[in-house]
Order: sequence, then C-alpha cells, then structure tokens
Amino acid sequence: MPFVDQVRIEVAAGHGGPGCVSFRREPYVPKGGPDGGDGGRGGSIVLRAAGNVQTLLDFRYRRKYKARPGRPGEGQRRNGASGKDLVIEVPRGTLVYDDETGELLGDLVEEGQTLVVAAGGKGGRGNVRFASPTNRAPRQADRGMPGEERRLRLELKLLADVGLVGFPNAGKSTLLSVLSSARPKVADYPFTTLVPNLGIVDLGGYRSCTMADVPGLIEGASEGKGLGHAFLRHLERTRVLVFLLDVADRPQEHLDTLLSELSRYGTTLLSLPRIVCLSKIDLLADGEALPELKGVEAEEIIPLSAVTGRGMDLLRRALGRILAEAE
Repeated sequence: MPFVDQVRIEVAAGHGGPGCVSFRREPYVPKGGPDGGDGGRGGSIVLRAAGNVQTLLDFRYRRKYKARPGRPGEGQRRNGASGKDLVIEVPRGTLVYDDETGELLGDLVEEGQTLVVAAGGKGGRGNVRFASPTNRAPRQADRGMPGEERRLRLELKLLADVGLVGFPNAGKSTLLSVLSSARPKVADYPFTTLVPNLGIVDLGGYRSCTMADVPGLIEGASEGKGLGHAFLRHLERTRVLVFLLDVADRPQEHLDTLLSELSRYGTTLLSLPRIVCLSKIDLLADGEALPELKGVEAEEIIPLSAVTGRGMDLLRRALGRILAEAE
C-alpha cells in the first residue's frame, strides 16, 4: 500500500435549519398564537484518531467532506433535528493545520482523540421566540447560521520509539526485518525504502518497542533534498535514534553528515539518546580491525551483522535499557 504523509482536504459543516413560522390552529381556540419551532443545529466535521488507520492514502481519492444540515423547525413548537456529525478517522500521529493561515489546530496522538475542525451552524429561531406583549402574532423566523468551512492540511508523523538513521543502502531495512516481523523491501541499490516501515521489536522480558525505518538520508536533507523532509519529520516523535553506518563505506564521513543534517533541521533530534551501529561487519576480512570513529557521543557503539546475527542481542539490551530510563 502506498504511504501518504501529507494531504489537503476541504471540510464544510452543515448549515443550521431554518426556524418555522406557524400558528396554533385548533377548534374552539381562536387566535391560538405562534407555535413555530427552532431549526436544528448543523452537523460538525470531527477528526478522530484511529489505530486501525495507518496512512492518509484515502484522502487522495476524496478531498471534500460535508456534514448534513439541521432540519427545519415545525409547528406545535417542534424543533428540527440536528444534522449528524461527520466523523473522519485519521491515523494516530496526525497533525491538523489550517491550510490558509498555517495555524496548528490539533495533534491527534491518542487512540480515540477527537478534534472538531468545522462547527455546525446554529439553528434558526422559530416565530414563537419573537412573541412579545406588543407583537403577539410575529411572522418572523431566523434562517439558521451557515456552518464553518475550512481547507485543512493533514501531516502524519509516525509514532515510534526508535528511529533508524542512515544513508541509503546502509542496511536499515535489513536490520528491521531481522529484529522484527516487518518485511520491508530490501535490495542492493540506494533508496530501496521510499516509504516508512514500522516493526515491533521484542526486547525480552515481555517488553517490546516500535522501530521505524524511514527513507535514507543524504547531504542537504534538512533543506528538503532527496527524501529529506519526509525522512526527518518522522523522527521527531521517536525516543531513541539508532545511527546505522556501513562499515565499508566511509562511516566517519557519513556519521558527520548525519549529525550535521540533524542539527540544521533542529536541536530536538540531536537531544535524543543515540546508539551508533557499525553494520555489515561480516564483509570485513579476517583479522581486519573495525574503523575508529572520532568525536562520537553515543550511549553505545555496537558492531553488528544482520546476516550472522552478531550484535543483535546487544542492540536489544541497549534499547531496552535506554527506553526504560526514558520512561
């Protein structure tokens, strides 16, 4: 399924129903007086976070949403029924912006969390509301208020405990497939991963964490080059970063570039605990020493191989310890 992490939609709440102009008509009751009821409130547009929704893809095929209007008031002081609210389910982690002003309206993170993005119009008053000692037979009623209309921008940031950071082809997808039951696309060419992938990693002791493998980072990603913003956005909600460096492909240079791009994007990502992993050590010749990394500030530096399994248990233990300390 294609992954979509930003869409624009238009929403329109329902108009309020008009009030009723009516007069009581019964045998033997002359001049019964006004009895027109109020119109019903229009339906609102409500966004709700749902765990069973994983992507914003459906919004690519339907861009406009409109709630039902309120029903008109009726005689005998009967008020019109309110229009039913239109509830739209979005993935957990969805940011909701007013597309015209750029204002952040809400951040839907928790399961079942709701946000009213367009309020329904108030129903009009019936003529019974206008009766007074000087006007006992009013023929006046309100039409009802229009519902709110908005153009929204929805952005999805993945909710994951651990984010995998690395250059294209560093082995992130392979690592995720070994640590979890996720099956991302794996191939021997850059940018195999074009969409984020999530996996559940068993940490032992009935504990687990969510790990995100997102598109590879290149120099200039903080300015949107490559898949930069699509990559960096999804790291902002993580609690630990795992830097994956190909042991045979300039690991020191790549680490420096990764840290530089994260610092340009913002200080938040650099403040997260980090683990540095030297991947693909099975490709080293017998007796060949691991490359030395300079100026590394990390909780752990772990050599590993997704092929042989070396370092996997050590990585699990390190993640379990760091996440426990962050709780």
